[in-house]
Amino acid sequence: MDIRVAVFEDNKLVRDAMKEILNESPGFVCTGSFPNGEDWESDIRNSNPHVILMDIEMPGINGIELTKKIRSHFPDIKILAQTVFNDNDRIFHMLCNGASGYLLKTDPPSRYLDAVREVYNGGAAINTAIAKKILGFFSNSNVILVEPSNHDYQISDREKEILNHMVKGLDSKAIAAKLFISYETVRTHVKHIYKKLHVASRNEAVMKAIQKRLI
Repeated sequence: MDIRVAVFEDNKLVRDAMKEILNESPGFVCTGSFPNGEDWESDIRNSNPHVILMDIEMPGINGIELTKKIRSHFPDIKILAQTVFNDNDRIFHMLCNGASGYLLKTDPPSRYLDAVREVYNGGAAINTAIAKKILGFFSNSNVILVEPSNHDYQISDREKEILNHMVKGLDSKAIAAKLFISYETVRTHVKHIYKKLHVASRNEAVMKAIQKRLI
């Protein structure tokens, strides 16, 4: 089954290029491309995507606001943020509003396709430079989590190893190659990590690992 992807991008040249790349790549199909979020609800119902490539800087409703609206109405749809910017505020707000990943428009097409596939399969995809920004943000933040600091999450050594690579921005495929284990084995470990940390996404797991100094 093809992964259905919708594109929200105000730049027509970029929008058309993304549509062409998706439609010419086996396993992907662009079911809709839109210049803004004015008719976002009907656009999404008509295009019925698995994954959305979301531009942050759009006229009217920006990508951050639109991501929050879509996640509240269509929680099963995954959203990949894409922008030319990599500043902390945009990163933080996109991830907090439910984005499953964050790419820069300078990333190559192959990276986009890998990222779409990754979030479709339940993972997350974050540009390496963005991952470093996240590390910097949480290293200097005062965000407090509910659990006491001495809470034992019972994370195994292998899970800590995988969690460490997740924090560095590696996707499941890259982690599998680095640790010489199968992709499915990585996915199983990631599911166990989610359960032990009481989180529902890779972004949440990464944030909690940094805040709680689990790695």
